[in-house]
Amino acid sequence: PEPCLDAHGHPSLTPADFNYGADEYDAEGNEEPKALPEGSETMPYIDESPTMSPQLSARGQESGDGVSPTPTDGLGTGGERDAGKGLEMRKLVLSGFLASEEIYINQLEALLLPMKPLKATATTSQPVLTLQQIETIFYKIQDIYEIHKEFYDSLCPKVQQWDSNVTMGHLFQKLASQLGVYKAFVDNYKIALETAEKCSQSNYQFQKISEELKVKGPKDSKESHTSVTMEALLYKPIDRVTRSTLVLHDLLKHTPADHPDYPLLQDALRISQNFLSSINEDIDPRRTAVTTPKGETRQLVKDGFLVELSEGSRKLRHVFLFTDVLLCAKLKKTAVGKHQQYDCKWYVPLADLVFPSPEESEHCPQVHVIPDHELEDMKMKISTIKSEMQKEKANKGQSRAIERLKKKMFENEFWLLLNSPAIPFRIHNRNGKSYLFLLSSDYERSEWREAIQRLQKKDLQAFVLSSVELQVLTGSCFKLRTVHNIPVTSNKDDDESPGLYGFLHVIVHSAKGFKQSANLYCTLEVDSFGYFVSKAKTRVFRDTTEPQWNEEFEIELEGSQSLRILCYEKCYDKTKLNKDNNEIVDKIMGKGQIQLDPQAVQTKNWHMDVIEMNGIKVEFSMKFTSRDMSLKRTPSKKQTGVFGVKISVVTKRERSKVPYIVRQCIEEVEKRGIEEVGIYRISGVATDIQALKAVFDANNKDILVMLSDMDINAIAGTLKLYFRELPEPLLTDRLYPAFMEGIALSDPAAKENCMMHLLRSLPDPNLITFLFLLEHLKRVAEKEPINKMSLHNLATVFGPTLLRPSEGESKAHLTLASDIWSHDVMAQVQVLLYYLQHPPISFTELKRNTLYFSTDV
Repeated sequence: PEPCLDAHGHPSLTPADFNYGADEYDAEGNEEPKALPEGSETMPYIDESPTMSPQLSARGQESGDGVSPTPTDGLGTGGERDAGKGLEMRKLVLSGFLASEEIYINQLEALLLPMKPLKATATTSQPVLTLQQIETIFYKIQDIYEIHKEFYDSLCPKVQQWDSNVTMGHLFQKLASQLGVYKAFVDNYKIALETAEKCSQSNYQFQKISEELKVKGPKDSKESHTSVTMEALLYKPIDRVTRSTLVLHDLLKHTPADHPDYPLLQDALRISQNFLSSINEDIDPRRTAVTTPKGETRQLVKDGFLVELSEGSRKLRHVFLFTDVLLCAKLKKTAVGKHQQYDCKWYVPLADLVFPSPEESEHCPQVHVIPDHELEDMKMKISTIKSEMQKEKANKGQSRAIERLKKKMFENEFWLLLNSPAIPFRIHNRNGKSYLFLLSSDYERSEWREAIQRLQKKDLQAFVLSSVELQVLTGSCFKLRTVHNIPVTSNKDDDESPGLYGFLHVIVHSAKGFKQSANLYCTLEVDSFGYFVSKAKTRVFRDTTEPQWNEEFEIELEGSQSLRILCYEKCYDKTKLNKDNNEIVDKIMGKGQIQLDPQAVQTKNWHMDVIEMNGIKVEFSMKFTSRDMSLKRTPSKKQTGVFGVKISVVTKRERSKVPYIVRQCIEEVEKRGIEEVGIYRISGVATDIQALKAVFDANNKDILVMLSDMDINAIAGTLKLYFRELPEPLLTDRLYPAFMEGIALSDPAAKENCMMHLLRSLPDPNLITFLFLLEHLKRVAEKEPINKMSLHNLATVFGPTLLRPSEGESKAHLTLASDIWSHDVMAQVQVLLYYLQHPPISFTELKRNTLYFSTDV
């Protein structure tokens, strides 16, 4: 079904990608949506994840949980209550839910509207549809409508005449007890859709009706009607079932355990959960891939896991390079205790193997690249599960819970491993077929290529293996393999080094040992989440044998153990630059890697090193700062400059609404940096940023001249530094706990209510500057096809910068810094992303407070 828009014009997502409001971890931070099994297009998969919290029944004893740093009942801190009446979360959740319930009822009404006239014509001589067809298409809609209408009419007055003693648990309990109607609807859903489809093909009148059904807008919105297709509306009930469980979750979280509603809501949630899992069993066809058999003894030279793009989908393969053949296999699923075996997917004798040049690969399939924000979301989720596991281990949790988390973690890491690679590695068999692997590291791609080319120097013969030979060769793979585990961190043993979390500062100084002059640059790769990715790139030093880059980079480490440096010769030959933008056509001159030894790296001082590769020596220095060190905000001693000075002081002094430094940097980025690849992500040269900082602090009259000459990444870096060094984050310390609570709500309408209320509560200079920056970042993201910076990438860069609270002490006694960090940062990124994905927010509208559904919060 086409995604429909909800009240605020956001697409309402289907359960298959069920992540209301784009925060994929639910209120508990527990279960994530299941990945869809291959080929399960038959039925919408209803996600039951946000309701599967195992601690639910025991939740009464503890107030709050790991996510919420504030008390459960109200959202306000002391300061918040002065700013206005403390927000009561229960009321916010309910008023939001009511708003969406009203929309749902209007949608059902729209669906029922054509039913009466259709029934009337059914008995005439020219029926549009037969009674049977009407019965099938509109099956149970009337019943669902009546149930929800009654629920809405009873709940509405309770929320409007709100006081903290209101009880409404019995209404939710009753709603849950009527879920059987949905079971009937779901069972019939597929036939209803097919019937509607058939009828609109054979009957023009019905086609016209079903293409635009008029849904009336909410009572207090400007829009009177929106038109929606019948197919989209028929999907709504499926969507809704999951929605009511989300709300129950939010309500329980903010209802004290001794409140009379608590047991009733728990009961309602239990019923809804059981219902959801029962219908999921019916509609979840887990299809397993059926496969074919596979070898002979040759020497194994290299093996490892690679992602193959096969018939348009990504598959993890174990690839074996033998003396004279490249064999691509997958591990067979075997029963427990049975000897594991590989299955050969294909093989290419090295005598027939060629690497197609980019021009020849024109006819190859285009790589479908997964948007960065989805990958980032998944990394965030993995970090959350990590901290959950740490907590369980620290509390001597049940091994079952830990096992469950481990399994979840593996599934998520596996998804990441499969979906993040985007660098194409093409292999062609002279006799016709081409294969495409995707790698996340150019270093690894060149290792494979070189290993194959070395073997091809020998005198090789082409051959065809008989099926018996193939079986023997494949049988040997299992015994000979050198890589046993899929490269994900969940496969590491507990005693293995977890790697470094924090920031690695690297200065790439220079290189020598080149035979002839060339246009040269370096890239840096580090391993994060078990596999290597490219993190930084120097500028191209043109026409030299001794490049002097002297560029400094700040690289974020996520469990990293190694740093790799690759040195490239830039290719300016137009004929080689093909359509596929992930194709790296530049030539690798050399590559090398070093281990990041936690002891050696964790000094305050720079540590100089040299990597040797193919006769080339690259000089670089590095130092490492752990998470907790890099996060301290330090107020400036002097109040004359702009860095480290409160934003209200600066705007007052300048008599401006938005600080001059923010306006100037943004203007310059929009002028000449908006199409720069990786703008705001790629760090500028540190010395340039310090120079700009000094000029802004001194309010020097040469600022504009200097800005127009400066490298654009340094200007972007200066803007980030300004926000990072504010003595208090732009979104304030006072509201931080409330932002964390708001973003954790699962119900979109409640979240909308809360998130807008929070913006309203910001001081004017903060709010105006935030909205100014927001609009700028949206404009940057519009150029994503060119600059590769999605809203999610920008939220990842700016979220912590704008939200991270200033005092570091309160957290010091908690578990590992990296775990707390990862969980908080996730939420910080999600908060900024929420506002970035939100339709434009204007200062005046916000202050007028008319736009948002609100029962006088």
